Amino acid sequence: MSVTTLERGRLELLAEELMEQQFQRVPRMRELHAGEWIERSYFVRHVVETVLRIRLNNEVDTYALFRVGSRDDTLAASLAQYLAEEFGHEGMFLRDLAKFGVPLEQVNATPVFPATAKLMGYLRLAADSRGPAPTTVWDWFVEWYSDRYNQVITNRAAAEFGAEYVRGTQSHLDFDESHDHDELMFRTVSRAVESFGSAEQAYADLAVVVELIGDYFAELHAVSVKGDEVLQV
Repeated sequence: MSVTTLERGRLELLAEELMEQQFQRVPRMRELHAGEWIERSYFVRHVVETVLRIRLNNEVDTYALFRVGSRDDTLAASLAQYLAEEFGHEGMFLRDLAKFGVPLEQVNATPVFPATAKLMGYLRLAADSRGPAPTTVWDWFVEWYSDRYNQVITNRAAAEFGAEYVRGTQSHLDFDESHDHDELMFRTVSRAVESFGSAEQAYADLAVVVELIGDYFAELHAVSVKGDEVLQV
């Protein structure tokens, strides 16, 4: 029998274990997330992908909300709140990119990495067969990841390039913290699992999305760093 109650402690521990697996297999990923290493072209391309992923993620979340339909108004309201608070946030990162000399036209012309396309495709197709639960697993992971790592990465970037180059990124972090998005998304994913899935499926979905995040960082390293010498963006 499927277990519908999601255990927060187990979910967080699994996220830690899965990230550790990616740290072991992907060049420089551990050092980046520990604030021990950063490179300009690597970071800039990472921010570009962040903008592109936010746009796609909003579309995926909107579709997940559609898949809720009228089956669970409480879940729909939580997901709608998250969407309302996240729409337009790519503009914060675009301001940082402009400071780095990357115009909007260049961002718009940049194709997403294959891992990002696979991730968004997975969530989109999963919503057709299993409703919003897989997407909310991903959204929870995004907020858990941000709370755990993004301030560390941003602090290193500020120290390396200057605080004026990460003001938008810092504004996004401050917004998420003030709105307690980690807590909001755990409540949301818990409700989604109870209404549309199972805890076992949620843990399996988490393993899929973290593996794809590792793939993304591997792709990012491959195009922006060669022999740890920075390539020009």
